[in-house]
Amino acid sequence: MGLIPDDITIFKGDYQDRVPNIRRNPVQDWRYTTCGYCSTGCGIEVGVRDGRAVTVRGKAGHPVNDGKLCLKGIWEFEAINAPNRATVPLLREDIGQPFREAGWDAALARTAAEFRRVQQRHGRDALAVVSTGQIYTEEFYTLGKLVRGGLGTNNYDGNTTLCMASAVSGYKRSFGSDGPPGCYDDFEHTECLLAFGSNLVECHPVIYWRLKSALERRRFPVIVVDPRVTMFAQMADIHLPINPGTDVVLLNALAHVILVEGLADQGYIATHASGYDAWREEIARFAPEAAAPVCGIPARSIREVARIYAGAGAAMCIWTMGINQSTHGSDGVVGINNLSLITGNVGKPGGTALSITGQCNAMGTREFSSCSGLPGYRALENPEHRRFVADFWGVDEALFPAGRGPAMTDIFPAIERGEIKALWLVATNPMTSMPDTARTAAALRKLEFLVVQDVYHPLASAEFAHVMLPAAMWAEKEGCFTNSERRVNLVRKVVDPPGQAKSDLDIFLGVADAMGFTHLTARTPAQVMAEIGQVSAGRPCDYSGITYPALEAAGGIQWPAPPSADGAAQGSPRLYTDGRFHHPDSRARLIPLPFEDDNERPDAEYPFWLNTGRVVEHWHTRTKTGRIGNLNKFSPLPYLEMNPRDAAGLGIGPQDFARVRSRRGEVTVLVRLTERVAPGMVFIPFHFARGANLLTLGLLDPHSRQPAFKQQAVRVEKAARPAALAQEV
Repeated sequence: MGLIPDDITIFKGDYQDRVPNIRRNPVQDWRYTTCGYCSTGCGIEVGVRDGRAVTVRGKAGHPVNDGKLCLKGIWEFEAINAPNRATVPLLREDIGQPFREAGWDAALARTAAEFRRVQQRHGRDALAVVSTGQIYTEEFYTLGKLVRGGLGTNNYDGNTTLCMASAVSGYKRSFGSDGPPGCYDDFEHTECLLAFGSNLVECHPVIYWRLKSALERRRFPVIVVDPRVTMFAQMADIHLPINPGTDVVLLNALAHVILVEGLADQGYIATHASGYDAWREEIARFAPEAAAPVCGIPARSIREVARIYAGAGAAMCIWTMGINQSTHGSDGVVGINNLSLITGNVGKPGGTALSITGQCNAMGTREFSSCSGLPGYRALENPEHRRFVADFWGVDEALFPAGRGPAMTDIFPAIERGEIKALWLVATNPMTSMPDTARTAAALRKLEFLVVQDVYHPLASAEFAHVMLPAAMWAEKEGCFTNSERRVNLVRKVVDPPGQAKSDLDIFLGVADAMGFTHLTARTPAQVMAEIGQVSAGRPCDYSGITYPALEAAGGIQWPAPPSADGAAQGSPRLYTDGRFHHPDSRARLIPLPFEDDNERPDAEYPFWLNTGRVVEHWHTRTKTGRIGNLNKFSPLPYLEMNPRDAAGLGIGPQDFARVRSRRGEVTVLVRLTERVAPGMVFIPFHFARGANLLTLGLLDPHSRQPAFKQQAVRVEKAARPAALAQEV
């Protein structure tokens, strides 16, 4: 194993001293906050001069990043100052007309009137709301209170369905509740790291720095499962280049070896797990020799990895989108949990199953947005939970359905069918993020009324909007994010928002007031956080001991965090340390995982696998990073990674362009020849509007409804250079 130098993606110390602008215009004030990109949760300080953010540095001594930041983090202040900020509400009667500027009263009145009209004419569920993983937990809670307790529609979800729904589903199935059980400190204690579909070096650079630091002090085996030779795979002791979409087969085969060779922790299983007999019967079908032709990993490698993992005193699994974005995503998470359970690697230092979350507050969505349930990991299916929340909010329990409604990926087909007439998009851009975006555009055109609430304009999804509501962004308002290790982090307001832009909290309250709802009594972030503490007390994600001063002093607190005798929050680095889980019998479940290959597969007409993913310079749909010159210049265009042997057979050379076609659409992109992708496979970053998601199919996981972005069939042919290359954001 050769460690990838972390200075490729990590910046340390006072690098601002080398920036000419900062030397000429020294910072007047450093203000503490939390990074607003990924789920790592880095503590940062924003340098302010004359009321304007001019630089960023990592917060020294912060428990997550200790002053380190990635490339996106050090330029995050430019997202605030980027061109085309949305500064004034915009209205129009028809999407064929230009927008006109309006005041907030007019914009909110129009929004309320249209929501009311649509629901009165077509029913409550004719309105849909799709949110994000980017706003604060206080804002998620308030939006959920508005939607569930006021609007009453069950067509309510977040774009976190596109990235984390399978992790949520898998945790619930195995452990009885959502919530990653481990923490970053587990890197310091593990004796084996097994990573599935995670390019940690480029997608979560600061977490990679945590791992690299641990490895420099104490070597332990690192095993990476990924179809592509990522930077993370290059530094691993063992790289398993799996066939796309077959992780469940590999996981079952690993469990088979552990069971047959007597490596399982039978004491832990007997005491803390249920379902063993049915699970064991299914596992018997997955001998390595049977699994190898399906998953593409030799039987001897499966046995070797199983022995290394089970033989470690503490073994840790991590994963990201390579597992989640699959038709078997939820089963893949359950398979990882099964491995952890049969080896006793749950709730102990270095022994865990830790999902690395995507967005900065995807966890906050899961905890308190009420998209798939009710606040504090309560279930809509549970009558006692519905009754408690209705009484707590002072609303009619009849507003709450007896089960969650459609996921985001089901809402757009419902628009196609004419069942949904109005849509409210909050800080999300489905015109780039959804699979088969041509289909998404057709759905948006069918709406009678669309509200887009975002920090920039123009925006691809706003092309179909009737109302555009300008929102304040990260560091222009106050609230909290929760990171991948359940650490609740404070995001302090650093500067004022531009023009008439308002915080998402104030926008939600404004819509509620315009609709005549009176149950949203918490009007400030601190008041909302106090209410969250009350509603979550005693729940798995207990915030009852959390206060803003405590969060700032500690650099974040990990839930559950009930108050101690002196009133201070008691954070919890790990879950299930007592071996008690959230199923009624307090046991975790071992769940059999039969495998059915239901992906679109390459064939004679479309002979290549298309894989998609992130690059270090960009964040999701480039809404922010596409406007930051020092990031966008390194990756301004979509490109195709292709193996040189495949390219030679098609007459494609370095820096040529290729037309990539699927059964959904086509795109012309620059070609990069590389051995990072195997023959028969290609890769395109998903960040670009005219890119990968014009091609993706988006078959859905049956449990989580998350799309399979990483397994679709395409064909590739040499193409002329396009007349226009620039990509909008």
